[in-house]
Amino acid sequence: MSRLEIRAVEKSFGEVRVLKGVDLTVESGEFFTLLGPSGCGKTTLLRIIAGFQGQDRGEVTVDGDRIDRLPAHKRDVGMVFQDYAVFPHLTVAENVAFGLRARKLPEAEIKARVEEGLRMVRLDGLAARLPSELSGGQQQRVGLARAMAIRPRLLLMDEPLSNLDAKLRIDLREDIRDIQRRLGITTIYVTHDQEEALAISDRICVMEKGVAEQVGSPFDVYHAPRRRFAAAFVGTMNFLKAARDGGRVRLGSQVLQLAAPAADGFDLAIRPENVLIGALGEGRPGVDFDAVVSKVVFLGREAQYTLRTEAGDLLAQVADPTRELLAMEGRPIRVKLPYDKILVCSAAGDVAPAEAA
Repeated sequence: MSRLEIRAVEKSFGEVRVLKGVDLTVESGEFFTLLGPSGCGKTTLLRIIAGFQGQDRGEVTVDGDRIDRLPAHKRDVGMVFQDYAVFPHLTVAENVAFGLRARKLPEAEIKARVEEGLRMVRLDGLAARLPSELSGGQQQRVGLARAMAIRPRLLLMDEPLSNLDAKLRIDLREDIRDIQRRLGITTIYVTHDQEEALAISDRICVMEKGVAEQVGSPFDVYHAPRRRFAAAFVGTMNFLKAARDGGRVRLGSQVLQLAAPAADGFDLAIRPENVLIGALGEGRPGVDFDAVVSKVVFLGREAQYTLRTEAGDLLAQVADPTRELLAMEGRPIRVKLPYDKILVCSAAGDVAPAEAA
């Protein structure tokens, strides 16, 4: 297993600073995801680790050894690409064997590793097929088997599921996670898909404009965001303009039993699933508002409600809604924001749990 360290890595393309002094540590055997929108620098960072791109400043080490001084083919990394990147003229088995033959391993060992890799990705009956005879999901499994067959120190994956349909994405992401746990390969995974990142990662790095905004477990990134961008990008978040009222927080016409932050200019934030409507809010300490339900969207296991309140529009999410709740569009309803679920966002973008007054 291998511990990856990235220290003060910077990269610019012309006048555009793509990475701005990124510091990260990925522990041995960890499944670590770089999550962010297009242009945030996540793929550039992955390419620097792989050796396909050089950094301007900083260091990349594995177990204390500088790998950023080595060419890509000597870094001992496996790479799985977005566009499958299988060789069309080679069979499935020949694709998986490609890196092994380049390493001049004995044929018996190559055969054993190919068979093992194809079993692992559930393609053991398709060894003689060409990529043109495979589905997109099967081609990506070939790429995964090829990357793992060389038993790399690091496994790098660049949006490997983005070209697949929704059902295949879910199936293959579970396979990837199961295989990674079984082998214990240190894995760095790039995606813009929040749900994917939450489902498969040990830890997530949320990136924006070349900066690592927050690093933490999926639970902490979702439930305890430390920066406004992370709060808004991962999942859905309501933001409401608030103000100081002495030492407390004013929201609309109401003064909350919450301590106001020292600085002026802040918002309150709350997840839609924590906005309680009707009888769901009874008995919980929090602030109550009258609201009008302007839209109801039924999604099967849950429903989403767009609510108009004096404090601003709110999105609420209700699991397993009743028929009565689904018929609330256009009607008034009582809304509660529980105090223990409210976050405070400063003008500088820092996020912290609200404190009782």
